[in-house]
Order: sequence, then structure tokens, then C-alpha cells
Amino acid sequence: MSDRPLTKNIVDHEGPTGIARYEARGGYSAVRDTIGKLDPNAVLDIIKDSNLRGRGGAGFPTGMKWSFVPKPDGKGHRYLVANADEMEPGTFKDRLLMELDPHQLIEGMILSAYTLSADVGYIFIRGEYHVAISRLNEAIAQAEKAGYLGDQVSGSKFSFKLHVHVSAGRYICGEETALLNSLEGKRATPRTKPPFPQVSGLWGRPTIVNNVETLCNITHIITYGAEWFRQLGRGSDGGTKLFGASGRVKHPGCWELPMGTPIREILEGCAGGMADGYELKGFLPGGASTDFLIAEHLDIPMEYETIMQAGSRMGTGTMIILDDRACPVGMIANLEKFFARESCGFCTPCREGLPWVQQVLDKIEVGNGSDSDLGILEKQASFIGAIGNTHCAHAPGAMEPLTSGLKYFRDDFINHITSKSCPYSTNQSAKRGVS
Repeated sequence: MSDRPLTKNIVDHEGPTGIARYEARGGYSAVRDTIGKLDPNAVLDIIKDSNLRGRGGAGFPTGMKWSFVPKPDGKGHRYLVANADEMEPGTFKDRLLMELDPHQLIEGMILSAYTLSADVGYIFIRGEYHVAISRLNEAIAQAEKAGYLGDQVSGSKFSFKLHVHVSAGRYICGEETALLNSLEGKRATPRTKPPFPQVSGLWGRPTIVNNVETLCNITHIITYGAEWFRQLGRGSDGGTKLFGASGRVKHPGCWELPMGTPIREILEGCAGGMADGYELKGFLPGGASTDFLIAEHLDIPMEYETIMQAGSRMGTGTMIILDDRACPVGMIANLEKFFARESCGFCTPCREGLPWVQQVLDKIEVGNGSDSDLGILEKQASFIGAIGNTHCAHAPGAMEPLTSGLKYFRDDFINHITSKSCPYSTNQSAKRGVS
């Protein structure tokens, strides 16, 4: 039993975990002990009791999400989809799991599909993840040969076929219904809800979409129990989490730590603190679409409710660090450029509003801003950032770094306008806030 279940098989000098080494370390034992032997409803109860929350950003309780799937009607396929698109800037945790321990994801999907009575699964992965794609396909072939995938899994009556779907790569596919449209060969535009995918998802059939890290937890919860999983966390949220840090830190990377680990411990302990000659100015705690936090927040634990109370979201748990030599206006402008480009274009506030925000920010950054521009940014952030004013959460998420940037770094915006230049212009290499 490990207190680092997600990464226990990942050892630097060993390379990716093949099926022989995975089985030797207990892999697929949960499949052999569960499929056809434990009632799917009993498995669902275990997941509910564990209080596993989605690791893709929203943090919705996994067991509750699964409970919305109707009972099998015998009228067609039921689907399980792993969201492996991982397009959130600053996020690279799922890539680690897929490249170095692909069988963990596969076993988690087999057990999840059994619980949901799903017979077809897809790993929806971005096209740039060439290594992960290759290793997943190889691992699926190994699992099929060993009888863990395909017809009559592990000698049972349950069948599950798993496919890797290589995406063209759009940020909007992080929204589960846009992902499903893309998987069907349509434009990646979010669907109107209800109906929710659990009832009418892929090709109109019941579908569950979960993040890679979420699904990788399933095997360990079933193997060691809900109580074990809850006790792994330091606070109210159970389990461990892959936390990351990028930017001007000494050791950028990704680490599995208990839920509720203080931010300072991640930044100073795991990442080694700020790089020599740099000081912390702020950070995005969970990827590009979360609100900035600053040094006064370093001692709060990384868990969903606590981060929300501090004024941000835990998101993917991968911090992007803003140092004192990087221009916050330039960093935010760069992020808004990304979000504007990645809009699906369905609704006007997002399609037209995000490029406008980007243009205003670019104008301020190069020294052509005016006092009225701050009012424009605040008005747009308030309107576009309000849930319900846009078709999906893409634009509100895009406004989070801007809203918090205006709060914490307002003097930097004013200095750009009054000095008619960027005060950080001599630090061009650091200007965008991402190394």
C-alpha cells in the first residue's frame, strides 16, 4: 500500500511501465478481483464513499456524477471517455501518467466502465502528445492480448473495447460536450444542457467523461478502499493530487502530494523556491484560467474549497509563477490572446469580447493605453466573466486572470499608461511570465 498511488510505478531509470512490470506490482489484480465478482452498484458505492473529486479542474464529486447515468436499457452502446486533451496552459500532469504508466489509466477505465455498464471507451488525446499516444496504443494491445480488454474481460460476461482518439487539439475540448461533438466528427462547440452527457452524450447514448488523473485513481480506491483514500488527504478532500509548478522556480516539475498540501510546501519544498535573483510577484494556482493569488496566500492548503475562499480555483493544481521581473500586463495579454484564439466562436460575448480585451491589453502594454482603458477592461471582465452571459465557461475562465490581475497588479497597469511604456521592457526574456 502506497501513499503515492498514482506515481508508485514511475521510477526515473526504469522508463515506461510495461504490462509485465505493471502486473508484477499488483496491476490488473483489481480487474481480476472485481469484474464479474462484485456488483457494479457496490463499486459505485465505494467511489461515492471515497469522496473522489474530478481532477480536471471542476472538482465535481465523481461518484455523484456516475450516479446520474441511467440503468442499461439494452438499446445501444454506453460510453466512457477519458479527457486527455490537456490543453490548459501550464498543465502537464496527465502527460506524466500516460507516458510513464499507461496501464494504470487502462485499468482505471476498465473498472469504471464495468461500474457504469459501458462497453466502449475512448481516450481523447491531443495530437501533440506523440509519445503518450504511442505508449497508450501499445499498452491497449498488451491488455487485449492478456484478456483485460475486448470480449469477456478476465473470463467474465463483461466486454469493453477501448480506443485512442487523436484530437486536432482545441482548448474548448476541455468542455466535455465540445469534446463529444469533436469525437463525433462535428465542430467542437459546447452543447446546450440539459440533456447532460450522462443521459444523452456520445451519439445520443449515456456517456461519462472524466479526466485522466481522475480515472487513474479508481483502481487504487477499489483495491484499498474508500476510507484509505479519504485519509490520504490532509484536509476535507481525500486522496493525493498531482501538483505542478512552472515559471521562474529552481526546479519546475510535477509531484504527487496529499490533497491539502500548503502552497508554500509545493513552491519552496518541491520546486526549490524562486530562481536566483527572482522574487515571487504572484501565481495562478491551477492553470491559466484561474485567478491570481499572491505571497499572502502561500500558507493556504491546496484543496478545492480553501482555494475558492481565497478568491481563486484549484483547477488542475498546476501553478504558473509570475516573478518580479515579468510584466503582469504582458503575461495577462498573452493569456487573453490564447483564450481569444481558442474560442469556439458560438456566442458573441466570447467571439467578439475576448479579441477586444486582448487588443486593449496589447495597447496598454506597448505604452499606447489611456485612463479609459482600465474602465473598458473592468466592464468587459465583469460582463464576460459572469456565468450565464456566455454559452459555456470558456470566457468566464478567460476573465479570471484579468479580473485578479486588475486587483493585485493595478499599479502596473497605471504605470504603463502614465509612463507610455512598459516598465519591464528591459526584461524581454521574462516578459510573458512563462519560461
